[in-house]
Amino acid sequence: MAVIRDYNKLATDILHEVGGENNINTFSRCATRLRLVLNETPDGAKAKVQSLPGVIAVVESGGQFQVVIGTHVADVFNALSSLIGEQHAGGTAKQKTRVLDAVIGTMSAVFAPIVYILAAAGILQGILIVVGLIDADIKTSGTFAIFNFMSWTPFAFLPVFIAITAARHFKCNPFIAVLCCCALINPEWTSMAGRIAGGETISFLFIPLAKTVYTSSVLPPLFLVWALSWLEKRVEKILPEVISALFTPLICFVVIVPLTLIVIGPITTWAAMGIASGYNALFAFAPAVAAAVIGGVWQIIVIFGVHWGITPVIMANFDTQGYDSFQAYQTIAVIGQMAAVFGVFLKTRNRALKATSLSAGVTAIFGITEPAIYGVTLRFKKPFICGCIGGAIGAVVASMFGSLYYAYAALPGLFTLVNAISPDAPMSFIGELAGSATAIILTIVMVQFVGFEDPIDEELLSEKNQQAPAATAITATATAKDTAAPAQSLALFSPLSGTAIALESVNDETFAGKMLGDGIAISPSEGQVVAPCDAVVATLIDSHHAIGLLCDNGAELLIHVGLNTVNLQGKHFHPLVKEGDRVTAGTPLLAFDKAEIEAAGYDLTTPVLVVNSDDYQLDKHQSQGVIQPLTPLMTLS
Repeated sequence: MAVIRDYNKLATDILHEVGGENNINTFSRCATRLRLVLNETPDGAKAKVQSLPGVIAVVESGGQFQVVIGTHVADVFNALSSLIGEQHAGGTAKQKTRVLDAVIGTMSAVFAPIVYILAAAGILQGILIVVGLIDADIKTSGTFAIFNFMSWTPFAFLPVFIAITAARHFKCNPFIAVLCCCALINPEWTSMAGRIAGGETISFLFIPLAKTVYTSSVLPPLFLVWALSWLEKRVEKILPEVISALFTPLICFVVIVPLTLIVIGPITTWAAMGIASGYNALFAFAPAVAAAVIGGVWQIIVIFGVHWGITPVIMANFDTQGYDSFQAYQTIAVIGQMAAVFGVFLKTRNRALKATSLSAGVTAIFGITEPAIYGVTLRFKKPFICGCIGGAIGAVVASMFGSLYYAYAALPGLFTLVNAISPDAPMSFIGELAGSATAIILTIVMVQFVGFEDPIDEELLSEKNQQAPAATAITATATAKDTAAPAQSLALFSPLSGTAIALESVNDETFAGKMLGDGIAISPSEGQVVAPCDAVVATLIDSHHAIGLLCDNGAELLIHVGLNTVNLQGKHFHPLVKEGDRVTAGTPLLAFDKAEIEAAGYDLTTPVLVVNSDDYQLDKHQSQGVIQPLTPLMTLS
């Protein structure tokens, strides 16, 4: 492969050979490949693209035209984006998707971008609650009134935020989506809905309208945008191009808004209210049972990535009742997991794990538990279970006080406990504090007694190894034939636990053919990648399925978790470091949900490659059989 630095020319040449912009449906990239979904593959395109300077190979797989470029793929991707715009970017080949996966994926795509906006408003509401209790007279001031309506703004206009993120997800015109959703929260419609609720009959084309109000609603605007994406594409195909820009918004507007008022809005609102009523019935019948389930299971739900699905239920409770019990227990579940990671921090003697658990614990204070779960507690299993038990018992304690949340918390955690304060229910906040304290104390104590398999501190191990011959250090975990590496050599340890596989056996011709470098593949048994040596994180792919390292001796490593896992677009992957971070051998780099990825049909075989392997002699210590993290894997010299 010829070395190339003119990435704009390479992108232009690729675009020409695959039939131009109009032949590209979507395109994306992974760690080494430009992935194109073409409407049709031109004759000879594969051979022509493969012959271009800078292209390693071309692979046609899974409905994608994959151009293997190597570590400079990001430069080519950016150049291609500038040539044809980002409207095609980010897509993947169409695949069969389970209904549940599609629903949860949509909820995540819609709410993840706005979660911090909602969290900021929720924190402001909590502060106002506390200030109002300290000085009741301040509630009559103009300052309080302004901050109060500010805190409710993102909830009052929630359909508009959903219009923006949902339009991006469903790939339709965001301005038409915002226009339609603004109509739903128009004060005139709110007034009309109030008259309908008062007994007046208002019809649209002889069809009686429902009394549904869409302020703070979730499902109606979401389904509105989904229907809009379907209608918009068909209208654009039918209308002549000369009038499409004007009449597409008009037709969509006059069709979608009445359709939502008549059909979509009432049905989706009824569905959300129905699910909320089911949970509330359980809560009314057996509060302790509801608390134990939410407090104990919520973090398991987070692992499987389905936690966004409950948002419409919570919002429905706040909309109809002005309070919610689910979030009161959800908060304690989060606090339980926070306590578990701090329990690990207190118990471990591993300096790297102590630093990781402290960082993850601080993040969990703010209600973000994914780093704690994937980076620490789930990795060692027992702390995660302790956190779930502590969360369940703590939530039961809170239920005995009748604890509820009176303000929405986008990121439930320690800082949202004040959302349980209400002058009409003084025991609510006391119960939330008692439940949280129970979860914290019980979980930390359990972690200290139950323990976990504390990893060996690699820095201490390195110090010991310096006192013994290098050959002894290697034969401690490898075979007797392995000998000490020269002083200028670099020992690479296994970044995963699992089964070692010869690279030539990998079911991907690019990896098996060593087009991206030599190395060893591993079929992982657990969902965590650690650093195989001291290095700098050089590359972290946006889809988080691959990571590139620059070693101290100049070796460039690529750890590519799974085959074609770029199609997951980051789902089930959780990076624990960022580009530019300095890491030591054994530092956790990446966590991934092994069960979910395999359930989605992906091969998790993970190539561990030396990209510039032509510059080194590779001595592979183990290329088959069971292997553990930090077992000697290869020596570069």
